[in-house]
Amino acid sequence: MSQAASVKSESNPSKRSKLLVLDNLPNLPGVQECSPRVQQKIDLILLALEALELGSSEHMLATAQELELQSIIDNRVTLWRLRCSNPWRRSHSRDSLTVNQAKALTMIASFRARKLTVLIRQLLVARQQIQQKGLPLEQHFRLSEYLERFRAHFRGRMNSKRAKVAFYLSSDERLNDLAMSLLGQLLFCTGTAGMQRFWVSLFDGEVL
Repeated sequence: MSQAASVKSESNPSKRSKLLVLDNLPNLPGVQECSPRVQQKIDLILLALEALELGSSEHMLATAQELELQSIIDNRVTLWRLRCSNPWRRSHSRDSLTVNQAKALTMIASFRARKLTVLIRQLLVARQQIQQKGLPLEQHFRLSEYLERFRAHFRGRMNSKRAKVAFYLSSDERLNDLAMSLLGQLLFCTGTAGMQRFWVSLFDGEVL
């Protein structure tokens, strides 16, 4: 989706009322579009959600409909195109997310994380307990399942020619560490004002 087309759609008065939900996230000074780093962060969070639950794309689209964000994300293809703004992807589109597009994806990620709060907490606690016992993470079936899915998604969708991607692809341990770090970020989204705090954290180091 081109930025011009997105802006035109969002400025339509008949659709603007349905975008009022985006006002739950603050506009940040000087931010007109998202940097590649922000786009990469958002996509990785969504990748972690995909590893957590089967049929994640359908759940994301259902959440977009629930939040009345169809004018931004109306189908699976649109969702995929927005996620391809992540420069780490093999199918990187080079289009920058608009602020409203980034807000929509952030809200969807946060709402999905809230639905999965119990599972996210269980997996984080399980990792801590397993590490304290000096056992491999594969000892916990549900945690092992999440990590295996995340590794498969990452390997299948990310461009191994990118230096940072190659770094993670070099070992399962590095991919596991990334997957667990993202779980921690998802838990961060579920707390009080978590969605707003997560949104602001995406721009750490970029906003004066």
